Amino acid sequence: MTDRTILQKYVARNGDATAGNAPPTDAETADDLGAFGWLRGIRDRAVSLELRRCDGNILAVSYGYIEKAEFDPSEGITLSVSGQKLRIKGRNLNAEVRPTVRLFEGIARQRVPWVCEASHADSLADEERMTVIDSLSW
Repeated sequence: MTDRTILQKYVARNGDATAGNAPPTDAETADDLGAFGWLRGIRDRAVSLELRRCDGNILAVSYGYIEKAEFDPSEGITLSVSGQKLRIKGRNLNAEVRPTVRLFEGIARQRVPWVCEASHADSLADEERMTVIDSLSW
């Protein structure tokens, strides 16, 4: 054993030499489902929700500041954040993308780290059953 490995063994927690490494980021642990990301782990929770417009503008909102989330099939998803209304409009916003994976339920349970607005061409090309976000407004 070299001096470095001995030091790592005793400095690291429980003899695990990799314990000092940084935890994986949301990008590494989230599944990309096209219109939104989904955290895989059962106990994983996102700290914030990124709203990504197709023009490049991004708004990140801490889940702790979301007071109310409302889903109306004809209006979309409305989030009340510190007195401001954020709107997510699109198709199939609460449809199952995969078994037990739905956008609105994921937002309510803090499992969605980001949502992304589709470009006009992408929204026309997507399947009828897929979740498509037509507009994000704040």
